[in-house]
Amino acid sequence: MGEETETRPMSPRDLRVSDAEREHVVEVLQKAIGRGMIDLDEFTERTDTALAARTRGELNAVLSDLPGLLHPDVYPSAGPVHSPDQRLELNAKYSALVRNGRWLVPPEVVVHNRYGSTKLDFSEAQISSSVVRLELDCKWGSVEVVIPDRAAIDLNAITEIKYGSLQDKTSSDGKPGNPKLVFAGRLHGGSLVIRHPRRKFFGGC
Repeated sequence: MGEETETRPMSPRDLRVSDAEREHVVEVLQKAIGRGMIDLDEFTERTDTALAARTRGELNAVLSDLPGLLHPDVYPSAGPVHSPDQRLELNAKYSALVRNGRWLVPPEVVVHNRYGSTKLDFSEAQISSSVVRLELDCKWGSVEVVIPDRAAIDLNAITEIKYGSLQDKTSSDGKPGNPKLVFAGRLHGGSLVIRHPRRKFFGGC
């Protein structure tokens, strides 16, 4: 009788990758450098590693520390560890609503605020997608949005601004940018101001 050998199921990490998958990862790395996640030297090093990768495990090693960019087939049991939820809903009433610093931004953000100001600062945020839909439902309160210098906006989906005003100080509406913030919803009784981060000047003698 011949010996029987046990065949273990192959891990997704050990599956071979194609040229198309390698090229896709290089495109992802290009997006990462555009968002400021990695610098040019890291991009070059990771690109070389990606192009030389033979398996999914080797290929995804260059993405493992970049939020939202891990291949889901490599760690199927881990769930969306490296990716925030697809939707974030922010609610406030009679109070200021503020998000700034290194906060996680999913592809969709919804803001409900009544009788309070809102400030959303995306300049240092970890943004999970190249397009973010920002839906406003704000009444009797100002809204200030700070976007990175490399970003752009789209205001076409705003349905109503009543008893208020809109100021786009970035002049980026309709222009290409990464990320692109698509504004939607309505604003009643307050201003919407969109601007870039303020420059810091240091005096010297």
